[in-house]
Amino acid sequence: MPHPLRRPVLAIAILAGLLTAPGLANADAHRIHHAAPPPLLRTAVDDLTVAAESREGYKRTSFKHWVDADKNGCSARYEVLISEAIDPPSVGPSCALSGGVWYSYYDDQIVTEAGKLDVDHLVPLAEAWDSGASTWDAQRREEYANYLERPEHLVAVTARSNRQKADKDPAAWMPIEQVRCRYITEWVAVKRHWQLSVDTDEKAKLAEVAQGCPNAPLPQAS
Repeated sequence: MPHPLRRPVLAIAILAGLLTAPGLANADAHRIHHAAPPPLLRTAVDDLTVAAESREGYKRTSFKHWVDADKNGCSARYEVLISEAIDPPSVGPSCALSGGVWYSYYDDQIVTEAGKLDVDHLVPLAEAWDSGASTWDAQRREEYANYLERPEHLVAVTARSNRQKADKDPAAWMPIEQVRCRYITEWVAVKRHWQLSVDTDEKAKLAEVAQGCPNAPLPQAS
C-alpha cells in the first residue's frame, strides 16, 4: 500500500498520464479540468423550477422498494441502516441486524434498536410523484426508491419523526430547528439531482430558511 504522503503525488501522476494518453479525447480532458462545482445553496433554491403539483394516479406501489440490487442479501433499507450506524450492528443471516447505534438527526435522538428506525426518502415518494416522477417509467421510479449513491437521498430516522413528516414538503413540516439548514440543503440537492420541481409555497419556505443558513455548496455526488 502506498505511503499516505505519496498519494497526492500518485494522483497527480495518474491524472497527468490520463491527460496525455492518446485515447483520451480533448472533451474528456476539458471535463477533468473544468467539472462544474456544485451550486451554492441560495443559488440552487433560486434555480428550482416552480410547477403545479398533482397527485393524480399516485400509488406507493408505483415505486418498487426495497430491492437488493447487488444481490448481497441486504435490501436497500438494510444497506442504509448498516452504512449510517455510528456503532455498526452485527449482520446475521438474511441481513438480520443485532446491536448497533444510530443518530436520528430529524429529532436529535440516539437509537439502539434497528427496529425503531424507519429509512426515510428525504423527498418522499408521493412528493416525488407530485413534482415530476409521475412521468417516469417503472425502472426510474425503482431507482429513485432504492437509490444508495448519494447519502442524503435515504436517511435512517426514528419511526416517530418519519410518521410526523409523512409525505409533507418543507412548507408543511420541518425537523428540529438546529438541523433545518442541513435538511433544506439536502432536500434541494435531491430535487436538483432528480430534476424535480417545487410548488410555490415549498420554494418560498426553502428560500426563507436558506437566508438564515450558511450559503454553502450543495452536497456533491460521492
